[in-house]
Amino acid sequence: MQLTGDGTVARAAVTAGGCPAVMADGQPLPMALRRQADGLFPTVCQRLIPPGVHSLSVGGQALPTPTRAPQRIVMLGDSGCRIQGLTVQSCNDPKAWPFAEVARLAAAQKPDLVIHVGDYYYRENPCPLLNRACAGSPHGDNWATWQAEFFRPAAPLLAAAPWVFVRGNHEVCYRGGEGWYAFLDASAQLQPCSGWTTPFVVDIGGLNLYVLDSSNTIDRGAPPWNVAKFSAELDAIGPKLEQGKGWILTHRPIWGFVPVARVPPLNPAELSINVNEQAAVRGRALAGVQMIVSGHIHDFQSLSFGPDRPAQLVVGTGGDVGEPADIPRIRQGPRSIDDMAADFFTFDRFGYLLLERQGEDWAGAFHDAQDRVVARCRLHERALRCVRA
Repeated sequence: MQLTGDGTVARAAVTAGGCPAVMADGQPLPMALRRQADGLFPTVCQRLIPPGVHSLSVGGQALPTPTRAPQRIVMLGDSGCRIQGLTVQSCNDPKAWPFAEVARLAAAQKPDLVIHVGDYYYRENPCPLLNRACAGSPHGDNWATWQAEFFRPAAPLLAAAPWVFVRGNHEVCYRGGEGWYAFLDASAQLQPCSGWTTPFVVDIGGLNLYVLDSSNTIDRGAPPWNVAKFSAELDAIGPKLEQGKGWILTHRPIWGFVPVARVPPLNPAELSINVNEQAAVRGRALAGVQMIVSGHIHDFQSLSFGPDRPAQLVVGTGGDVGEPADIPRIRQGPRSIDDMAADFFTFDRFGYLLLERQGEDWAGAFHDAQDRVVARCRLHERALRCVRA
């Protein structure tokens, strides 16, 4: 179940037979074909669900029903297991790749909504011969890999609540793009793979989620054509970014720090990103945006700038390997990025963030892969304050 700009959509992968019906309050709603089965993927079916439905199922499998104003939101991203070039993650070791456990623990929190900030697909190359850490792993943009990377480990969390899916740079066309468009892209009809998907808005009870595609923006450069692409996405959302109330969801953070080198016992040296997106938002007040929610950097970060800029949250903590220079120790203090001072808070742990609506604020905690609370956060207007638990 996923939230899109058109409403709530049920999707199903069908390995035998035609598209089934969604049972909605006991009444059958036929699903439409989204993608025909081929040598890479099964048949994919979908159905837009009318509002006000209390029970849903497909093929006897219960589906989570949407909540008009979600009170509990789980956030995570960058969840796949990396087999790419010289980097081989131990996909068969649940401690080295804990996404299944993170999803199980997050599902136990009974969220009303899950936000995944992108990067589902990492198994781009075969597991090296005689490497037990990933032996038997599928690879390539196909159904077996998407099952192993996402659908099987995420199953408890997929059953717990509807999701909002953000496209990551691992879902670009030359990587996991076909699977992204088949299963997760929010467009009503299957689109040919493209570098940029259409932005959309989801209203979750007085709070707008502005979902933007930054999968092809550039972290450390700002060529005019690429800046124009991201600017066009902001323009497509229109006046709501200035007059509404909401969060931007986009994979690459507009503001963030990547740990690039470390000499123990010192903290890592860091480089800032994303120059491209910073150029696109420069000169925009974004007065209707409280916070940017992203992944891409494989750790947890919060940057709070005060009333003149939306806060930035990074939750690239779902399961993929982090930067070699990163450390689990909490680091915090003042930073300057894109010509503005920020209160910065960060650490490198696998896990998920659970935020709960508290009046006009959102507050909650980051849980690690053992479900220990590492940090507590509160968003008040544009101020995002995270502290050690």
